[in-house]
Amino acid sequence: MRKLSQILQENTAQSTEEQYLLHAIRCSPFVQRLLTGDEALLPELMEQVHEAWTADAMRAWLDKQEVSDDISLKRVLRKLRQCVILRVIVRDLNGLADLGEVIHVVSALAEVTLQHALLHLTPWLEAMFGSPIGEESGQRQEFIVVGMGKLGGYELNVSSDIDLIFAFEEDGETNGAKSISNMDFFTRLAKRLIAAIDEITEDGFVFRVDMRLRPYGSEGPLACSFAMLEEYYQNQGREWERYAWIKGRVVAGPGQNLGDLLRPFVFRKYLDFGAFASMRDLKVQIQRDVNRRDMHDNIKLGRGGIREVEFIAQVFQLIRGGRDPSLQVRPTLSVLNLLQEKTLLPKNTVSELSAAYIFLRNLEHRLQYMEDTQTQDIPHADEGRARIALGMGFSGWGEFVSALEQHRAKVQHHFDEVFTDPQEVNSGEAPQEMNVTGLWLGLMTGQDAVALMTRLGYAEPEDTLRKVMSFHDSPRYKQLPELSRQRFDALMPMAMNQAGQEPHPDVVLMRVADLLDSICRRASYLALLAEYPAALTLVIRIVGASPWLAQYLSQHPILLDELLDTRNLYAAPDFAAMHVDLERRILELHGDVERQMDEMRHFKHAAVFRFAAKDVAGELSLETLSDYLSALADIILDVAIKAIWPALRNRHRDMPLFAVIGYGKLGGKELGYASDLDIIFLYDDEAPEAGEVYAKLGQRINTWLSSMTSAGTLYETDMQLRPDGASGLLVSSVQAFRTYQEEKAWVWEHQALTRARFSAGNQQIGEIFEQIRQDVLAQPRDLLKLREEVVSMRAKMHGAHPNHGELFDLKHDSGGIVDVEFIVQYLVLAHAAVYPELTRNLGNIALLEMLGQLGLIRLGHAQLAAKAYRDYRRRQHAIRLQGESKARVPLDEVKDEVEAVRNLWQEVFVA
Repeated sequence: MRKLSQILQENTAQSTEEQYLLHAIRCSPFVQRLLTGDEALLPELMEQVHEAWTADAMRAWLDKQEVSDDISLKRVLRKLRQCVILRVIVRDLNGLADLGEVIHVVSALAEVTLQHALLHLTPWLEAMFGSPIGEESGQRQEFIVVGMGKLGGYELNVSSDIDLIFAFEEDGETNGAKSISNMDFFTRLAKRLIAAIDEITEDGFVFRVDMRLRPYGSEGPLACSFAMLEEYYQNQGREWERYAWIKGRVVAGPGQNLGDLLRPFVFRKYLDFGAFASMRDLKVQIQRDVNRRDMHDNIKLGRGGIREVEFIAQVFQLIRGGRDPSLQVRPTLSVLNLLQEKTLLPKNTVSELSAAYIFLRNLEHRLQYMEDTQTQDIPHADEGRARIALGMGFSGWGEFVSALEQHRAKVQHHFDEVFTDPQEVNSGEAPQEMNVTGLWLGLMTGQDAVALMTRLGYAEPEDTLRKVMSFHDSPRYKQLPELSRQRFDALMPMAMNQAGQEPHPDVVLMRVADLLDSICRRASYLALLAEYPAALTLVIRIVGASPWLAQYLSQHPILLDELLDTRNLYAAPDFAAMHVDLERRILELHGDVERQMDEMRHFKHAAVFRFAAKDVAGELSLETLSDYLSALADIILDVAIKAIWPALRNRHRDMPLFAVIGYGKLGGKELGYASDLDIIFLYDDEAPEAGEVYAKLGQRINTWLSSMTSAGTLYETDMQLRPDGASGLLVSSVQAFRTYQEEKAWVWEHQALTRARFSAGNQQIGEIFEQIRQDVLAQPRDLLKLREEVVSMRAKMHGAHPNHGELFDLKHDSGGIVDVEFIVQYLVLAHAAVYPELTRNLGNIALLEMLGQLGLIRLGHAQLAAKAYRDYRRRQHAIRLQGESKARVPLDEVKDEVEAVRNLWQEVFVA
């Protein structure tokens, strides 16, 4: 193998490896200086240049070295660094390594050297003072090293500082003859570790160590107990520290407990849209520093630089990471890809940001390769510029600068799109808008104020203004934190302006004001609306359409997040994808039943809200909405079974042979927003313990559905349609169910069976149930006796729901919804033996058409009754959306529909 001097003197390469070396030297004087200083590095480089360093290879290299004291430890760590960095630089500059390899190898180098140093330093220190023992547990305490910033994110540069925080679990004392406090012990260990890594010797350094991110910064202790960390971050932690801790990762020592301790500080339980303002403020501070120090050519901190890409990725983590643990990842590129998958950023935005990030990070490395210095500044000298252009693969400086500026411009554009302050956008308010702000703040009163409310469109300006100002004068508003009050003051004038344009402005404004009042103590929701004024516009439209929806939003304000992506809000649901998504979410929370139950409720509320938004926008027929709500219930029931079963102690098989059968509105796919679930549970399992185990499963499912948690309830359930009703067993075997239906069931139970279907669980049991259902419904019957029993049951129901008012009850009064249901149920039971197609669960409207086509009732009567039934359900739904508990209307409005249903009743039961 030729020596370096020979290769350089001839400046020609005889082998591919020598070509790689010459190219690297042209780009990096540091490479030449390193090889000149220690020619022993050259053979290893030439032999191994085609292989990437791994953490295991680094450990193996270190294990071969002699270490007896701090001096020899420092020397071997620095020699390893020279070997690793040299190969990384040559591989990167010659296209043998991509950005991913470079940053992972350098991050692994930091991690391995820290761990190796501690492997020697800890026993040396324990030999002097003994082992540190926790005062509560009595257990030996371990030193925990947290890598922050790029080390934590596996994104370290070749010449980066490493940002570290040192911790240990418990205070206490060492158990040696010369005892010292645990704090003292770990502080000494920290100082020696820093020296082992950071100190510059004749062999250079390993990494520069920066400890300024620790609690209290440079003034704080080098190592902190968990108690000290918890107290600090709970009471004094600042927003920028949350940002820093996103990438925090334990690189030496046990990490689980520290992660659990700090996760609530970093990732809020609720969506945290206040992060936009915090990150915006942090960027302003950085920009001021850039301007003050004239760092505009800095590709990290300057315009369109690396930090802006990182801010974009991390603001979404801060906002959503507490609710969506999958976002608690560290590498920037991984976060960006997740944001695209979750449709939080458009594909094109992620593509441009990712390409820019890779370009800028590669450039950052080439800047640092030149002299092994921590720099992100574009060089001004021609020689340096030529090296950079060559290293980046461009023919000249001009071509390189053009590409650089294109990337920086795209980053800045996307950064501005994400972080532009909506208050600045709206700062050019029209005079009337400024007047409304003054009105809300009490700067305009009397007739001027009333006149402005009139111009805004309010029908009862004086009364509405008085009500609005009562919010301004309320103790709740006055006690808000300053930032929340500022956001409230920005939102209320916007709401007053926009509500004035709605059909019923006075009512709408009160609903919006009530909503804002109910959420104002949760700063993150005010921040959401302040950051996204378009979301406030949608809120006004939705609550204006339905007081029920306004109340739903007040009860579940987390749903405001659904308003941010109108593509998703109004898109047709993909129920298969929704099923997979809910299963994934629940699986991620395995073992935490409370969070699983809350997550299922959040999922349901969000889906219902999306359906409702389409509904009030007039984009859904009632039948489609009911199909959606029924499919959603099926998903929730199925995932509940899968979540609960593995946690049952005495389960006797991996997958349950168990199914949920839906009756009533669920069975007929006619669910409304607030419908109960009529369900029964079936199993088909001959194991001796099956009945007991499935009874527990059924109880747990019922609890999951109906329990009130912090996220509300899923569904009220009605189990009375099971065999023998409330006195019967909670679950039934399919054979027992068949026997009961064939030999013991009442006629009303067979009526209910006409609208029953398999909803969730084991598909084979669903098929068995459907066969039982068809067999039972198709039994020959005594029509006279059947008619008497159905009419008698209808009379009992009518008596149980008396209506003493003047309005017509759409559901219960004679000629209403229940009459249609009883007519269809009777006719199915009466004729399914001859016409088995009547057993199909098609819904009342389709069955009425079929009955008419078959000639079992007059087709004209059937169609008029079907039209009346559809109109009743539409009216019932609209009334429920207006917050009414009973669907009653003036009889004159529905007299034709009532007559149509009564005529059909007369034909079927009287004629």
